Amino acid sequence: MANKQIPYKIYLDENEMPKAWYNLRADMKNKPAPLLNPQTHEPMTAQELSGVFCEELVKQELDTDTAYYPIPQEILDFYKMYRPAPLVRAYCLEKKLQTPAKIYYKFEGNNTSGSHKLNSAIAQAYYAKQQGLKGVTTETGAGQWGTALSMACAYLGLDCKVYMVKCSYEQKPYRREVMRTYGASVTPSPSMETEVGRRILAEHPGTNGSLGCAISEAVETAVKTECYRYVLGSVLNQVMLHQSVIGLETKAAMDKYGVKPDIIIGCAGGGSNLGGLIAPFMGEKLRGEADYRFIAVEPASCPSLTRGVYAYDYCDTGMVCPLAKMYTLGSGFIPSPSHAGGLRYHGMSSTLSQLYDDGLMEATSVAQTDVFAAAEAFARVEGILPAPESSHAIRVAIDEALRCKETGEEKTILFGLTGTGYFDMMSYEKFHDGKMSDYIPTDEELAAAVAKLPKVE
Repeated sequence: MANKQIPYKIYLDENEMPKAWYNLRADMKNKPAPLLNPQTHEPMTAQELSGVFCEELVKQELDTDTAYYPIPQEILDFYKMYRPAPLVRAYCLEKKLQTPAKIYYKFEGNNTSGSHKLNSAIAQAYYAKQQGLKGVTTETGAGQWGTALSMACAYLGLDCKVYMVKCSYEQKPYRREVMRTYGASVTPSPSMETEVGRRILAEHPGTNGSLGCAISEAVETAVKTECYRYVLGSVLNQVMLHQSVIGLETKAAMDKYGVKPDIIIGCAGGGSNLGGLIAPFMGEKLRGEADYRFIAVEPASCPSLTRGVYAYDYCDTGMVCPLAKMYTLGSGFIPSPSHAGGLRYHGMSSTLSQLYDDGLMEATSVAQTDVFAAAEAFARVEGILPAPESSHAIRVAIDEALRCKETGEEKTILFGLTGTGYFDMMSYEKFHDGKMSDYIPTDEELAAAVAKLPKVE
């Protein structure tokens, strides 16, 4: 395998860092369904989307045919601050579990933002700068995306307005202060600053908010503010494109050592890190060159893949964004204030939703206390304090490794460790003090939200 000529390698530099992003959709036989105009239910045009997003990002969003996008030199230079990111063999975890499985993780937390989010933040900020914009607006759940975008905007001299999900704003004050250190303004969402925020608060008094709420506010502010555009940290195709650097680097490292993963695991909220990790491996599967088992892991409190429906839905709670065909719990579903704030989104990437619906990957959901137990076990033997979001993948990686122990199978497991948990100590405190609960929505709650899906023929 190590000697086989692989086309993607021509897109790596001398340090085996990608020089181009890989567009997984180019290899998909069943393309993701198009975004629809919420009023006409017709496919969104580039002109319509350019009122919300940067023009170059709109091109990337709509392109389902171009396999590779060259990465601009200024972005490559920025990447070199923290890329290539390390691929680590979890020897200590393997020994602790006494498993015959080999466990690898791609660690994306070795940058100031503490997560993989910086890979797309710098790209989106770069295109906003190139377009001559003054600033951008966005939402953030756990705060990792907001932190990454604040850092990217500070680097390029752009204004940055962040709407942070209210429960995370309160649970993670230091993440908020990192954003402010980089010059961003941070508002808890839903807020009284926007029309849609006031409406959501009127309908859901005292709500802790959700990513869907924060998206609505950020989009409204972008549309109503001259020389601003909205940027998003997950869900969209353009974000998965930028995050493909994770998978490309991982595959290059594994190929170099002749290692082929049997199981690839990632946490799934909107889908950016999972999509980025699996991209080149899934591309091989789609082209019939290799086979892998892919597992998306989501919180039991917000189980869009495992308990949602595959349908067109609004991307935001305020119902101002385009409609996307995805696995969804309904845009009106507001998850419990779990500590994995970055996974509290009602829907899933349209690309990952299509792959899941086609049976090309699996999905499972895990309870919050089980996730933190896995995070603690990992931290004690591997020396990294993981983010709650990433710990969903750790939970399932450990479970699969223990299954190998039972069966005696020597499988190779790869998972994405997409962020650090040093700003999540309030969550760890609640876990250690026994004050953390496992809220799982009832079938009736989910049915009520799904019943309000838009009618699209």
